[in-house]
Amino acid sequence: METMEKVVYLDNAATTACAPEVLAVMTQALSGACGNPSSHYSVGYEAKEFVDTGRAQVAKAINASPAEIFFTGCGSEADNWAVKGTAFTKARQNKKHLITSAFEHHAIMHSMAALERMGFEVTYIKPTPEGYIRPEDVEAAIRPDTALVSIMMANNEIGTIQPIKEIAEIAHKHGVWMHTDAVQAVGTIPVDVKELGVDMLSMSAHKFNGPKGMGALYCRKGIWPQNLIDGGSQEARHRAGTENVAGIAGMGKALEMAVAHLDERMAHEKELRDYVIDRVLKNIPEARLNGGLEHRLPGNANISFPGLEGETILLDLDMHNICASTGSACNSDSLDPSHVLLSIGVPEEIGHGSMRFTFGPQNTMEEAKYLCDVLEEVIPRRRAMSCMWLQGQNTARQFSLKGEN
Repeated sequence: METMEKVVYLDNAATTACAPEVLAVMTQALSGACGNPSSHYSVGYEAKEFVDTGRAQVAKAINASPAEIFFTGCGSEADNWAVKGTAFTKARQNKKHLITSAFEHHAIMHSMAALERMGFEVTYIKPTPEGYIRPEDVEAAIRPDTALVSIMMANNEIGTIQPIKEIAEIAHKHGVWMHTDAVQAVGTIPVDVKELGVDMLSMSAHKFNGPKGMGALYCRKGIWPQNLIDGGSQEARHRAGTENVAGIAGMGKALEMAVAHLDERMAHEKELRDYVIDRVLKNIPEARLNGGLEHRLPGNANISFPGLEGETILLDLDMHNICASTGSACNSDSLDPSHVLLSIGVPEEIGHGSMRFTFGPQNTMEEAKYLCDVLEEVIPRRRAMSCMWLQGQNTARQFSLKGEN
């Protein structure tokens, strides 16, 4: 089998390339709008116009008001602000209990852990084996002193989409603020903050062909988590620091483009995803899809290959010019099995052999077929050399395609 000459990039959940139109508007902002957006003269006003346009574009894409969009340095900062800022605000009302899920992104998990060290209490809702948070489990966890419910809109590793609207309704019924980490969702599936009913929502530009180092937090009017960054009066006095003018301009343009072609993009990515899942599960023994298919990001395929280490598969794929991942890029230096997979009941030894393939609008059916060709050659060859596979086939068979343990 010949190696494809071009790089086949199948790690779009980790990051995406800047679109040419995004680079163009960022270049314009960097080369022309040299003033400080807070300055009261012409070149300052020119920079402010880029900021105002970007804010309006982001707001329109999620059906919010521009005054409800606050720019941050990344999605992780937006998550930290929503979680910690709410905790500090509500602690003044003696509400020091927070609810989240057991398979959130580390920006949420580590923020919650930091708050626990400060004396806050956190309840971690366990997802179902298919990778969904049940609204009734959230309601059962709410207490009189609950300050916040934070549940991600779509899981970054297994791609399952959560019932955020139902969870938000439950939170509000009990007078609790609702936040969702929508970093994997915004620009990938329809996101309407009015329909969802959330109080806060985090997003990140580099997930939808915008620049890295650029995020935003939506805060519904009247919801004010305590500031994390104090200083000047930028972002309506809620997030100090001179604005990243080019980053904001790029984020706005990228999101405007993403939502303009969303239906077409979703259909294309789903076609590639389903082809890979169907073919791999049919042709590679004991391969298992992680997470349910019914409510899933259109471009996400997370598959376990028992008997192998994900890092080994990753290196083999790289030798064939295929870029994929074993899970979250934010945890790529860790040898621990994915906390997401463990939370849905995947055994540790099988979790180690899981791969995440995430498709974007630039990927083709030719690339999807090439991935399957490579996997069908690599997996059997590596298993033939794997003591772990020979010793662990019984475990793999017990943990079947149906997810039976």
